[in-house]
Amino acid sequence: MSDQHNHDPASCGHHHGPRHIYVFSPSSAVRDKAAFKRGIARLKALGHQVEVDTAALASHMRFAGDDDTRLAAITRAAASGADVALISRGGYGLTRLLPRLPYKAVAKSIERGTEYVGLSDFTAFQNALLAKTGAISWSGPALGADLGTEEEPDDIMLACLDDLFTGHGEGAGWELPRPRKGSAAAALPGIEPFTLKKAPLWGGNLAVLASLVGTPYLPNPKGGVLFLEDVNEHPYRIERLLTQLLHAGVLDRQKAIVLGQFTDYRLTPHDKGFKFDTVVQWLRSQTRVPVLTGLPFGHVATKVLLPVGASVTLSVDERDALLFWGHLR
Repeated sequence: MSDQHNHDPASCGHHHGPRHIYVFSPSSAVRDKAAFKRGIARLKALGHQVEVDTAALASHMRFAGDDDTRLAAITRAAASGADVALISRGGYGLTRLLPRLPYKAVAKSIERGTEYVGLSDFTAFQNALLAKTGAISWSGPALGADLGTEEEPDDIMLACLDDLFTGHGEGAGWELPRPRKGSAAAALPGIEPFTLKKAPLWGGNLAVLASLVGTPYLPNPKGGVLFLEDVNEHPYRIERLLTQLLHAGVLDRQKAIVLGQFTDYRLTPHDKGFKFDTVVQWLRSQTRVPVLTGLPFGHVATKVLLPVGASVTLSVDERDALLFWGHLR
């Protein structure tokens, strides 16, 4: 996997002084308090000013506080004036808040310079925000799972985060996986080189995105680049979710579909050879849109940051793929 810079990924950040980071919990309750504290300590050790929302550790059933509590936390994040509003974790809880989110306040805070960063359940917030206001947010790490790990966080993820903090991130590159020998994919011709320009980048967690189909909260970019990832979903469930997007006409409206990492599932003897590669081949047979794989994004340590709603150039040459958005500010 190559970083977006063709040198040591750990040196890709440019330090421009501390950033004001606001940590809030819009979804599930934080259960791993040690990871939460480690994440805060790491950000502070990097020289940043960290402000923790007053309800960041609230708990109500499986949520980080009841709906009103979490809505108030989002409103405080929008009013914080922070450079970055970072979620503590994903989980579940944002789809039930979508009709009541303070979209205008969030969009205004983004205009003033606040970057919203998160993934997983945060996909609902990001895509609803895009659908309602056109504002750009960032698919990227969560505080606990990514910055609060017991071992050192991934270098590439940290370098990409630093690029966001300093306004230097311009794109993300990766190597498309080689088809495994003997697989159905190995017999197929490779993806022809291509370049797409001015395509809106959007997407995130597949299950969350599919849950927005038929609602006012699913963006409808024509000619977009749709990126997808998921965790704890068996390949047949991944296929069923993709079928939802396919039958709703979402996939055929894109210029490209980019699959990130689909992790933490277990195949069973009943599958008899049905696996994730099967799903990719099926998807390619169902749509004329190019389907790329291997994007370093998802519930994995090595993840790039992706601007949801930004206009991007996607180029593929042999096994090298590059998403380029340039400076967004």
